[in-house]
Amino acid sequence: MLPPIRQKVRLTICDAIAPQYEGGPSYMPQWSWPFNGLIVSRDPVALDYTGWQIIEQKRAEKGLQSLRSVKREPVYIATAADPRHRLGTNDPNLIEKVEI
Repeated sequence: MLPPIRQKVRLTICDAIAPQYEGGPSYMPQWSWPFNGLIVSRDPVALDYTGWQIIEQKRAEKGLQSLRSVKREPVYIATAADPRHRLGTNDPNLIEKVEI
């Protein structure tokens, strides 16, 4: 009898209970909102990309410009996903989003 195959599953977990859409890096409660969620992924780049998109949605809802427009885009996400680093994906067509 063969031994069982063990697979490692690595998860990245992001606390999105009260995210902040402006200011920072220090906590500024006037720019936070009760999202009350966790973002969990096996792909840390996809997780960061998803979190960034959640923040962008809130910024738009509040009438703020996008982070890209104000030159504060999190460029490390694209760097982590590029062909040199290949740490994950930032392609929204390859990210499966499941809300529970």
